[in-house]
Amino acid sequence: MAASVEEQVEGPGLKAALEAIMLVVDEPVAEITLAQVLERPTQEVAAALRELSEEYTAAARGFDLRQVAGGWRYYTRADCAQLVERFVRDGQQTRLTQAALETLAVVAYRQPVSRARVAAVRGVNSDGVIRTLVARGLVEEAGSDPESQALLYRTSSYFLERLGLKDLSELPELAPFLPDDVENLEETTK
Repeated sequence: MAASVEEQVEGPGLKAALEAIMLVVDEPVAEITLAQVLERPTQEVAAALRELSEEYTAAARGFDLRQVAGGWRYYTRADCAQLVERFVRDGQQTRLTQAALETLAVVAYRQPVSRARVAAVRGVNSDGVIRTLVARGLVEEAGSDPESQALLYRTSSYFLERLGLKDLSELPELAPFLPDDVENLEETTK
């Protein structure tokens, strides 16, 4: 019986190295790229990838290693797709906190805006909330302020998609929601 690719490799193991790399990729990676990174012959890397894929299939794992679009990538196995979809969908339906809604409104109406400006408008530090909104894909970086070098933030296309808007011009006007004496309100808060 021929030795597997894994048995021919010394050190931490080619398969372990491939698994570690494949866990962090977000698009298919070519065999030649993996071979260069791991300093191994391309044929050896290709054989190890095929063996891993076969092992995952034989073990009926919840994931699969597939060759697509000129490279290799992990995918959810088809019979687990409904479970993953339910998990992802339920995770995205969690409600935003009041702080997150306030911060999102400031970013939407004042963009591009720095964290300091958001904090000034809200009256509290909003760093953690902005990080959460970025992580959820509702807000994204929009460069930096030329004067202060502070990072600027704007709403993302995902924000528009979730709100069902074509563009920001469809955001409702704020004027009807402001107090009648907004000028006096600003004077008293300074």
